[in-house]
Parts: sequence; structure tokens; C-alpha cells
Amino acid sequence: MKQQITLYTIGFAQKKAKEFFTILKDNNIKTLIDVRQSNTNIYAGFTIRDNLQYFLKEICDIEYVENKIFAPTKELRDQYHKDEDWHKYENGYLNLLESRNAIASIVTDQIDSAVLLCSEPVADHCHRRLAVEYIGKHLKNVRIIHL
Repeated sequence: MKQQITLYTIGFAQKKAKEFFTILKDNNIKTLIDVRQSNTNIYAGFTIRDNLQYFLKEICDIEYVENKIFAPTKELRDQYHKDEDWHKYENGYLNLLESRNAIASIVTDQIDSAVLLCSEPVADHCHRRLAVEYIGKHLKNVRIIHL
């Protein structure tokens, strides 16, 4: 029987840096997997890719991994912001993951105690929830925790 993997998700919006890094430390996160398309944008604040990679290592000794295969396309995001149809977005995003064979980009020994990062403060209507559920469906031994 396969050992269970614990995979977390977190959004940085509405969190100050101290709260964000404390949550990661308190949950013994080993790897942060950045699944954002726009991770070099100034609106990412303390989570701008290069800064985040440095902060994670220095503050928490957490490895940073970028995985844009799990990032939604700009067109998909723009369409969702235009029509606010979550069901349509969800279907489009999951089809995108299948077409990209996104599961092949997951290194299973790298994801135990890893966290998927996006911006939304809660996971309900965020692609990171869909991404982690997609991973769980394919690996079958994944416990999911949203931070």
C-alpha cells in the first residue's frame, strides 16, 4: 500500500508576509509549488517569484518550484472574470490540465508536505483547489489541506 501524501494549498492575498511564512512553518511545508501564471507581476507583492524563492529558503528552509503547467491561461482567466461562470471555468481548466498532461509534471517524492501557491485568499473558487483535486484523483493517496 502506498504511503499517503499530504498536499496543501495556500493563497497569499489578504495575508501579510509574517502570517504567510508562519503558516508555512507551522505546517512543516518542505516545498512550495508556484502554480500562478503571473508570478513576476508587481501586484504579487512579497510573493514575486525571485523574492519568494529567497524568502522561502532564508525564513523557512523551503524549496521553491515553479510549475506553470498548472497555471490557467490568460484567456481562461479573462473569460471567467467577464462572465463569472465558475462551472464553465472549472471545465475549461480541467480540460486544459488533461490536454497538457499536467500530472506528468508532478514529481511524487517532491509533493509530500508541499503547498500549491496561488493568489486567492480561499480555495473555493481558485484553480489551486482544482489542481490539487486533479493531482489527488490521479495519485489516489493524497490528503488535501487548504491553509
